[in-house]
This record gives sequence, C-alpha cells and structure tokens, in this order.
Amino acid sequence: MTDSAPLLSTVTGSRQELTVVLPVRLKRIPDWTEGPFPFELGSRRTDAETRSTYFAPASARALYGGPGRPRRWHLPTDVKHDGLHLIGLELLRAASARDPEHALAVLHFSVERPLLPILRALAGRRSEVSAEPLTGCFDPTTLLVDVADVRTSGVPFAIARPYSVAFMTPTPQHTPALRTGPERELPADADRWLWQLASRSTPDDFPVPPETAHAQLKDAVRISADWSALVLRQGAAFLGHRPDTGQGDFFEFGALHSRTVYLDALLLGVLQRDHIDELTDELSGVFDSSRLARRVATLERNIAVFRSTYWRQHLTAHGPANDLLLAFHNQHRLPARFDEILAEAGDYSRLVQTQESQQISGALGLLTILGLPLGTALGILQVLDDHSVTHLLISLGLSVAATAAALTTRYGRLVLSSLRGGIGRV
Repeated sequence: MTDSAPLLSTVTGSRQELTVVLPVRLKRIPDWTEGPFPFELGSRRTDAETRSTYFAPASARALYGGPGRPRRWHLPTDVKHDGLHLIGLELLRAASARDPEHALAVLHFSVERPLLPILRALAGRRSEVSAEPLTGCFDPTTLLVDVADVRTSGVPFAIARPYSVAFMTPTPQHTPALRTGPERELPADADRWLWQLASRSTPDDFPVPPETAHAQLKDAVRISADWSALVLRQGAAFLGHRPDTGQGDFFEFGALHSRTVYLDALLLGVLQRDHIDELTDELSGVFDSSRLARRVATLERNIAVFRSTYWRQHLTAHGPANDLLLAFHNQHRLPARFDEILAEAGDYSRLVQTQESQQISGALGLLTILGLPLGTALGILQVLDDHSVTHLLISLGLSVAATAAALTTRYGRLVLSSLRGGIGRV
C-alpha cells in the first residue's frame, strides 16, 4: 500500500452495499417487527430462525433474543437521496449493568455512486466531494425519533465515528481488484483497494509504511477465490475479485451474507468490545468507595454475566464468520484485555479475602484481650467462693485496667489496627 496505489475516489462498483452501525440509547421498546432485517434472495429469507442455524445457541440468543425476550427489531424503509438508498433500519438491544438502555442502531444502504468518498465522510476525513452522509433525510436522530437517542458522547460506549461495513464488486474495467484466473494470485492492488474500503481512507489520508504493509493485512479473510474481507478498528470491507455479471450472479449471495451472517459476527464483536470497555471502567473505580467487598462482588457478578451472555470466540461451524470475529478481536485486543480484567478482578478478590481474614483475626484477638482478664478475675472469685459485691466490683475494675493496658501493647495495637482496616475498607 504505497502512494501509487489506485484510488477508489471516482470508482463505482458493479454492486455496492453499505451498513452503518452506531450506538444509541433506547427510549422505549420500538413498535417495529421483531427480529433482524429479513433480507430475501429467491426463496431464501434471512430471518432470525434462518440465521440462528449458523450460530451456536448462546451466540444466537445474544444476537436475536429468545421466546418472549426479544433483543432485535427491524423497520423497512425506502428513502433515496444523492445516490444513497436506505432500505432498512435495525435496533439491537445490548443492555449492560450500568446502562440497561444501551443498543446498537444498524442502517442498511445501497450505493449508486463512488463508495469511498461516502466512507471517508463517515470517518470524518476532509473531503471536497462528499458531505456527511448521515444528515438530512438520513439523520439517525430523525429516523429514530421517539425510539432512541443517538449517543454522541459518554463512556464507555461512545465511538469516535460510526462503524461501517462496505461491500463492493468490480466490473470488468476494474482490473486492480481482479484475478487473472481462478487459480491466479491476487494482484497487490486488490488488497490496496480492500484496505482503502475498510480503513475509509486513501494513501493521502493514511500513508501506510511499506515495512508494515504486510502486517496491516495479516487479518484479511480469503472467503473464496471470488472475494475477500478485511476487518479494521473502525470499519470492515468485502471486495470481489472477478467481474460481477449482475442479477443471478453469486455475488447476490455474497452481498446477502455480508449484510446478515457476517454482519452479525461483527455485531457480536461490537457488543463484546462495549462490555469489556464497561468492565475496564468499572475496575478503575473499585477504590472510589469504602465498600470494597461489595464493589468487588458486583464486579465479579458482572464478569460472570458477560462471560455467560456475550463472550464467545467460536460462533459457528461456518469458518468465515469465526474468522471475521477473530479479526475483530485482534484489532481491539479483546482476549488479552479480558484476561487482564480477570487477573485484576482476581487480585481485588484476594485483597478482600485478606482484609476479611484480618478483620476476623482482629475480632478474635479483641475477644481474647477483653475476655482473658475478666475470666481470670471471675475464676479466682469462684475458686475462693467469694460472693462479696465489693470484691466483684474490684475484680471488674482490675479487669478493665488490665484490658486497657493490654490494648497499649504491640499486640493490642495490632488488633485494633486490623479491626479499623477491615471495617474501613470492606
């Protein structure tokens, strides 16, 4: 990927699809149709039931919900403007411990003009050609009015720009992206195009050093000889490697998969990243309160819920969806970050156990200091068969004095310190 890489700024592919994902906060349960957007191809309808066959049950529940507990809704639309066609909206509820109304909004577009300028605008790149696409009739705040608020700031769910998933197939004239034969190697320019679509940038925006170009593409997924995918931090892209012949071509099926099963794999990655962000933020605030034990117990419960509900690295027996999720994980270091969360939570748990043990030991020591002088005095009176009230009061006074003297010793001070430390921090 050098400065001589062919630019896509003026290229319109044979087939272009765009999916935009952004965080929102639900105002209410939408009165939309339950389930993901059911794209159709011939007799095939990609509803929740069909898609669930691709995923393990736990992953399917996280993406589609279950009976009586919907997590996803869709709304068909038909809005066209300036080469963009909005065909549908989706909402995926992703409630967390701190934000029960957190959700993801998904906007499905077809594109009939050069795709890269639109992607660059989504990324906030300086562009003299394309205005911000999510404005006017495509403004999410208008499309989701009374249903959800678009999140523009806040921790941990806010992202700098919307996440994009681009799909593009070439015409016979787009030779930089084409294999010269089914068994021929891809030209280097094909991966440059793929990089530009996924990174939403040109070499002028982000010149990649030749020394690291290979590492930047190490997570590219070769789905088949016909097409490839690349997942980066703020976007993903699918690019065809042979001419698209139009209606009836395999790429109809490819576009369907990129909008459904493969998109869902990336959505699960987004949910995982958001929840790991929240757990990381929660860890940083463990000592903000004196109730350490309660906060650590809450943190451990939230970690367990996240592991049970969202944390999957194997989605399905169908390889590309797993590969896309793993590529998303690599971009955001999710496995390493979750391991760090588990290790840090374990350290805090051991700290709480240590403090509780100190508190128990301190309480037992205090009982010893208080009880030994008094027990000794009463035992002597009992042995002497002394029933004098005066002698009893004298014994009690001497016991109190002995206890006070014991508390001034090193052992007594250690007992009191253990009690103060346990009570103050647990």
